[in-house]
Amino acid sequence: MIALLDLGIGNLSSVASGFRRAGADTVVVRSATEWAEEVAGGRVEGLVLPGVGAFGDAMFQLRASGLLGVVRQAVREERPLLGICLGMQLLFSLSEEHGTHVGLGILPGRVVRFPGSVKVPHMGWNDLVTVADHPLLRGVAVGDYVYFVHSYYAVLQEPQHLLAAAQYGGVQVPAVVAKGHVFGTQFHPEKSGPVGEAILRNFVALCRAQKPDGEGVSVGRA
Repeated sequence: MIALLDLGIGNLSSVASGFRRAGADTVVVRSATEWAEEVAGGRVEGLVLPGVGAFGDAMFQLRASGLLGVVRQAVREERPLLGICLGMQLLFSLSEEHGTHVGLGILPGRVVRFPGSVKVPHMGWNDLVTVADHPLLRGVAVGDYVYFVHSYYAVLQEPQHLLAAAQYGGVQVPAVVAKGHVFGTQFHPEKSGPVGEAILRNFVALCRAQKPDGEGVSVGRA
């Protein structure tokens, strides 16, 4: 079972549909209490941080719902975590979207707006350039296309966290990132056809290989 964290700002139905096509069931988690119930039941294999909208609003919702503590707890327990689009951006230290906002700080770096010379949002299909061999990208080839919708992109502080990139208007956009059991895609795999489905299948496989048992789990407080 893959837990989808509900920040109230994204279309979870399309993400759930993507995981169904990838062979996994999902459950929507809206609070730390719901997370504790799912973990206690031994049903959670991994979790997904989806999202559209503004960085600051998403961080507010994470705190207000108690899900900020859930994410931090999951990272400590090495449960596989996938951030999608805005969810990937939340993994970084800071964002410059509508002011400066502190992120989760799992990945060092900051989220910045595309320069004025580039049309925003970056919307549509773009090809990937893989820069690292990783199980998350099994079956994904250089030049495969995926679907983006975003006006901000991440600037990585540590290049080793980059798995794949896309070029847009002369800007190298980190498209897939990873650090340990934490992964992120700037694009929407659930809307990216067979390539996106392959990535979701790979994430599910990584979750099942990890097999967290949930023992000793406590609900964190942000």
